[in-house]
Amino acid sequence: MLVRMKLLLDSFVRAVAYCLHPRVIALSFLPLLLLVALSLGLGYFFWEPALDVVRAQLEASTWIAKIWSWLESAGVGQLKVALAPLLVIFAVTPFIVVLSLLFVAWMMTPALVSLVAERRFPQLEKKKGGSLVGSLFWSLGSILAATVALVVSIPLWLVPPLILVLPPLIWGWLTYRVMSFDALAVHASKDERREIFRRHRLTLLGMGVLTGYLGAAPSLVWASGALFATMFVILVPLAIWIYTLVFAFSSLWFAHYVLTALQVLRAEQQVAVPPAPGPIVLEPITLVPSHDSAYTVLPPP
Repeated sequence: MLVRMKLLLDSFVRAVAYCLHPRVIALSFLPLLLLVALSLGLGYFFWEPALDVVRAQLEASTWIAKIWSWLESAGVGQLKVALAPLLVIFAVTPFIVVLSLLFVAWMMTPALVSLVAERRFPQLEKKKGGSLVGSLFWSLGSILAATVALVVSIPLWLVPPLILVLPPLIWGWLTYRVMSFDALAVHASKDERREIFRRHRLTLLGMGVLTGYLGAAPSLVWASGALFATMFVILVPLAIWIYTLVFAFSSLWFAHYVLTALQVLRAEQQVAVPPAPGPIVLEPITLVPSHDSAYTVLPPP
């Protein structure tokens, strides 16, 4: 347990240091540009219609109208203006998070794993137990399972403690599944990947949950764009870039951890397998006749 904790902290520190590497910073701009273009394009066409739908639903609700009356009597009726944009943003944030995770996994993770491998594990054999198609299906299957879990767990979010636990737990599970698979795809065989998942599942899940909580920070910036409309165009790309950096950090963290775990696993397997016996060498013998018609065996020279 102590060794695993040491590995966890060591991988964390190394991942933070690697985030400052010029190659990592440069790589983060590619998914950022695509996500910003996609978000602004969808916002241009669907932002106002989405606001109109949400406002109509709020105005049609009788208990919401009572809340508005109470807020206006308390002198904070201006919150009514910000509620609809906030609801729209909270609704689309999970999709932005999933897209950020996918874009980082497909566009950055292979390069980041290669960076870690060439700097720390140049002698680690590449057994290529995963492929691009396999990674795609693995990611899509994990995302589908996480989406179903999120939808099913929504009623439980009304219980105050659970809203702080369930979403990060689900995001953490998704992050650990996607990032761990991609980090091991090139270097580990299928059996090695299964064994690392079996041994380190709880630790990898904890790493994913922590990155899930780190992913909550961009949501605050994202939501601020609704409250300060003049800064919306600046704050939204900033939030998306923070999402990208968070997932890039998690990719580096998982790469350092699982590649070290793979190195340890192979070292254990080499110790467990005894060396193959060498060839048997037969010494020549010499037979000479003796006086009693038998043969005497002379030792080899």
